[in-house]
Amino acid sequence: MPFRYELFLICFFLIVSLFSFFANPISAELNLNRLMEEDIQTVQSILAKLTPVIKEKEAKGELATLPFEEIYAPLDEKEKLFLQQFQTLDPLKVGIKTKWQGLADGKTELVKLTDQSITKEGKPTALPTQFVPKDVYAAYVKMMKAMKKDLGKQLYIESAYRSSAYQLYLFISYLQNHNYSVLETAEWNALPGYSEHGNPKNQALDFINAEGISGEGNPESFENLPEYQWLMKNAAQYHFVLSFPKNSPVGIAFEPWHWRYQKEEPRAPSSV
Repeated sequence: MPFRYELFLICFFLIVSLFSFFANPISAELNLNRLMEEDIQTVQSILAKLTPVIKEKEAKGELATLPFEEIYAPLDEKEKLFLQQFQTLDPLKVGIKTKWQGLADGKTELVKLTDQSITKEGKPTALPTQFVPKDVYAAYVKMMKAMKKDLGKQLYIESAYRSSAYQLYLFISYLQNHNYSVLETAEWNALPGYSEHGNPKNQALDFINAEGISGEGNPESFENLPEYQWLMKNAAQYHFVLSFPKNSPVGIAFEPWHWRYQKEEPRAPSSV
């Protein structure tokens, strides 16, 4: 009799454990092709809590220094555990071969841009505050002066330095644009720690033209700009490199607007 009772208890706890495992999507691995419905609801809940935080930080011009603590603070334990999976997700699992860029904490010396204005749908539109490392900003200004001399046009900085916490928020946010597919989202948005937007030594700048063409949703619209053609011929002179050309070997989709500052380190003199 005691044996049967113990066997009953063992079976009971096994069933409860299995039920808990399958009922809780965080216990299982992420479905990378498309998140399970429970995970989608978690994403929506996280965004509902974090979007006001992001908007407040953006309004204050403080996104560059957004720490992970403020991202996790409004979330419950289930949401925190879910979000942590993206903070530690290996890009190779989603077919992306980007290099580790380091975690961005906003402590580097940055130039604050608050006066960029373009035209969208015929109306003057101010771009959100951007932050750029000093040497990168100096190279950008020099490059734009040359472009304006040649074309009478220039490009503006739509996105520059980002904290890794903000990068994490963006990845979760953009899942909505890719039918909650982690695989598709990773082709367009880097995971935290792997974004060139968080590496001030090789800082990435996303450009947008005066008419509001950024290539978002339609890369060819930016590729066809005379400003882009000018970059292809001249950007290297100012130490800017197109990070993700067509058929990029790292698995990131073509991003004609995304240019990385890459100044070659001085080489040691030859002993020959």
